[in-house]
Amino acid sequence: MATDVLIAGGGIAGSSLAILLGRQGLAVELYERSRFPREKTCGEGLLPAGVAVLGRLGLAEEAGGQEFVGVRYHSGGETVEGRFLTTEGLPQTGRGQRRFHLDQVLFAAAAATPGVQAHTGANVSAPLLERGRVTGLVIDGKARRAGLVVAADGANSLLRHQLGLDRPPRGKRFGARMHFRLAPHAGTSEWVEVFLGGGYELYVTPLPGRETLVAALSSARSPDRPLEEQFLRWCREHRGLAERLRDSEQVSQILTARLGARARAGVGPGIVLLGDAAGSPDPITGSGMTQALVSSELLAGMLRQGFPVDEVRLQRFERCRRAIFRDAERVNRFVLSLAHRPRLARLAFRLLRARPKVFSHLLGVSGGALPLFGRAYSAERPEAQDHPPGTLSSAHVPRACGRMS
Repeated sequence: MATDVLIAGGGIAGSSLAILLGRQGLAVELYERSRFPREKTCGEGLLPAGVAVLGRLGLAEEAGGQEFVGVRYHSGGETVEGRFLTTEGLPQTGRGQRRFHLDQVLFAAAAATPGVQAHTGANVSAPLLERGRVTGLVIDGKARRAGLVVAADGANSLLRHQLGLDRPPRGKRFGARMHFRLAPHAGTSEWVEVFLGGGYELYVTPLPGRETLVAALSSARSPDRPLEEQFLRWCREHRGLAERLRDSEQVSQILTARLGARARAGVGPGIVLLGDAAGSPDPITGSGMTQALVSSELLAGMLRQGFPVDEVRLQRFERCRRAIFRDAERVNRFVLSLAHRPRLARLAFRLLRARPKVFSHLLGVSGGALPLFGRAYSAERPEAQDHPPGTLSSAHVPRACGRMS
């Protein structure tokens, strides 16, 4: 059987896409260079739009996770919190889950999906280019061809680089993360909590089994101080966080990553960049994992129209993806700016505390579930009704996208 789609990268984006396409009757080959379980620098907080996709995949129960009701921000003694809005088609809670578990669940489900051949330990070394179009991949030294190639190979995407689609990052930022098992005296939280400091942000995600993730995002890494020492010092600077972590057990080593990878274009002749390969957002509220799941579902809906996949359809997918996440990027950039502007942060917190519905709306925007202005994306179009399990729901696709499936 001829292969319809080749996918490089078996993380959240690649595996969820493989599941969806296999269920649509397509022949898919999924290649992952690592072996599971694997660790990764990640926010590990999945927003309601992402939880909804897991539900439509039928994997929400197996994925599990610790529920959280919203996001709480702290800066300079000020605190503001926002709960997720009640939005049609979405749960009211997000979930915190270890990334290695979520990756493993999705990859195993992809491997078990009829029509999907899933491989680990595979070396995807280059794209195949023929007459200006990507027609396949070089995998373990052998050429494989397909009707469409999907690069879901992460923020440091080799395929994006080799195709000349890299775009310089806006600044030098890094992320670091550790996991802790809380002591009995530390109460568990129903929030993702973000602590804004001088040039850095810490965010804390509740996980199953009394574990918690603490992630740091900064451009202020000290060259004269070990990163772990600097990380723990930032944790001690926030009284509430320091108290919660008192007597806790560190259960993972510090893991770091460069942030801010961007792409000049998310699609090209014969290829789609998906997930972090298309540009990785700073994981302030876990939007990266959510965007990967939502984008995979969107792309699967477009591919239901069949093959060959022409450039018009690829560009329509790209416009739709950008429309969904453009406002999310604006909101996240604003939040990032608050870490460097304490006076503005205090003013913003006071305004949002006085208008909690506005803050809740901004959380929906950050997760790609709502536009910045206007109502939730329409669920009234005919193709949004009665979609089978594990296929695209148009409930949160902007009207501007047109009919995607």
